[in-house]
Amino acid sequence: MASSEEDGAGNGSLEEKEKGRKRSLGALATAWLIGYNIAMTAGWLVLAIAMARFYMQKGTYKGIYKTIQKTLKFFQTFAVLEVVHCAVVRTSVLVTGVQVSSRIFMVWLITHSIKQIQNEESVILFLVVWTVTEITRYSFYTFSLLNHLPYFIKWARYNFFIILYPVGVVGELLTIYAALPYVKKTGIFSLRLPNKYNVSFDYYYFLIIVMASYIPLFPQLYFHMLRQRRKVLHGEVIVEKDD
Repeated sequence: MASSEEDGAGNGSLEEKEKGRKRSLGALATAWLIGYNIAMTAGWLVLAIAMARFYMQKGTYKGIYKTIQKTLKFFQTFAVLEVVHCAVVRTSVLVTGVQVSSRIFMVWLITHSIKQIQNEESVILFLVVWTVTEITRYSFYTFSLLNHLPYFIKWARYNFFIILYPVGVVGELLTIYAALPYVKKTGIFSLRLPNKYNVSFDYYYFLIIVMASYIPLFPQLYFHMLRQRRKVLHGEVIVEKDD
């Protein structure tokens, strides 16, 4: 799977490419992207503060999701705009679409729809990972667009994922796994025969397929990010081999 930083990459330093990219965006698009990334950074900061405050006051993680769910749903769904941004930013529509839709799937079709799992430890696990990841990612984009990127933000962007990405995947998989018994019992989102459409769909087996899809997709994305890390932090020239 490709990424925005690899697509169309040529010779020259990363800084030169970023400057050229900003010039090509135009003032209006740049202003919109700066505002969008500031808003998203603030939104995920609000989530982080709300989760930390709840835990300090209650001494338990149970109930955290119910407290922050409206904010989470709003900002995670708002991220759909990133697919639209692919029209003005050199980014893979496919990769962006997959990443955004997978998050929305976890929020709306898993944790929102199957309330029995909202207090699972795995839900808190992926929420904490998402929160740290998004605060880092959106602040990175904001400072980059402002031409004032602190090294720590850059370092965090290309180092935190080494631990956070696999931990987040574990949290998501455990959450889907925890949902399976409830999905099988209730038949939620499933379509049984006979029906007027003459088609059937079993959400239980669909979730099993979703879990299995992590096996080929996770290594591709993870090793791609490791290559990007070497290129950005260490200046290595990555030569992709043709299959």
